[in-house]
Amino acid sequence: MGTAERRGTPEEGAAAQVTTRSDAGAPGPGATASGRGPAGGRGAAARESGGSTGGPGGFSGKASYRPLWVEEPARRRRLPDPVRTAAVRAVLLISVTLIQAMVAFLCTLAESWLAFPMVISSVVSTILATWGVLDVWVTRQVWNQRNGVVSAPSSTARALRRERRRARRQQRASQRAQARIRRRGGAGQLSHP
Repeated sequence: MGTAERRGTPEEGAAAQVTTRSDAGAPGPGATASGRGPAGGRGAAARESGGSTGGPGGFSGKASYRPLWVEEPARRRRLPDPVRTAAVRAVLLISVTLIQAMVAFLCTLAESWLAFPMVISSVVSTILATWGVLDVWVTRQVWNQRNGVVSAPSSTARALRRERRRARRQQRASQRAQARIRRRGGAGQLSHP
């Protein structure tokens, strides 16, 4: 609905203001006991303070504040940094390859001397782009093998987790022993005389 459609006649505006003011005391849908809406109640606060929220004649068509967007949780986890770096590199290589192929095609159509060097460079770029995509795949597999939960007998992640668990267990045991010695009151004494 455009601004020109919303304005209407002065009588309609006055009637709308009267109906809005009569509803100002009652909480709207989704309002809490304090009279504010679920999203912070900016519209209600502006009405209570007597300020206008915009529109012609101080009238706003909306009774409560609505956010512009609602944040949703991410569906997928963030890529690990080495995998992300390899993926960015691969995307850059692929885009340069596509640009070179297009320039080579256009130079061929125009019968330019630049066509042959561009064809050669686009072939080389195609090889590099293939390497970049394979690099993403290999980097992802290596990262999963070292840090991820891979249920395979050759996975080193399980051994690394086992070592970390063992180190944490030893650290907790030494902390308990130190606390026990302090509780007994023996500053470095292992047994009482």
